[in-house]
Amino acid sequence: MPRIAALKPAEVPADSKLTLDAFTRNLGFTPNMMATFAASPIAFNAWATLRTSLSKALDLKTRESISLAVSEVNGCNYCLAVHTFGAGHAKMSADEIIFARKGHANDPKRDAAVQFARKVIEARGQVGDVDVKAVRDAGYTDANIIEIVTLVAMYSLTNFFNNVFDPEKDFPAVPQAGSI
Repeated sequence: MPRIAALKPAEVPADSKLTLDAFTRNLGFTPNMMATFAASPIAFNAWATLRTSLSKALDLKTRESISLAVSEVNGCNYCLAVHTFGAGHAKMSADEIIFARKGHANDPKRDAAVQFARKVIEARGQVGDVDVKAVRDAGYTDANIIEIVTLVAMYSLTNFFNNVFDPEKDFPAVPQAGSI
C-alpha cells in the first residue's frame, strides 16, 4: 500500500511540472513512481537529469540487463516490473530477462557488465581487482566502468525510493524472485 499518494496533475509543484510533463509525453502516461517522486522538485529533477544523461551510456540491452540485476538484488518489485517492460522494448526475450535478473547475459561482453554490476551492488562497491580486470578484459573502458557503477547507483536510488514509498503498481507484475 502506498505510503505517499501519487500527486494529481494539479498538485505537482511548479519546479517538477516541466520534467514530469516531459516523461508523460514520452511514455504516454504518468507512472505512479514519478508522480510520487515529483513531490520533491530537488530530488526528482536531480534523478531525471542523471537518468537522461545515463540513457547515453552503453547500449539499451546492457542498461536494461543491469537494471534487472540491481532491482532483483534490491528486491524492488516495482522496478522489476518497469524494467521487464523496458527489456521487452529492448527486444530481450523472456529467458534473457530472467537471466539478467540472475546477474547474467547471453552475450559475453554484456555478461561481464551485468556480473560486475551485480557484484558492485552485492558488495556495496567493495569489489576486488579481479572484478575490475574481468570487466576491462571483456572490452569495457574505464569510462564504461564508471558508467556501470553510476547505473547501479541510479537504479538503486529508484529501488530504494519504491521500496520505501511503495507506489501503486502501474506495470504488469512479474514473478517473485523465488519462482524464477
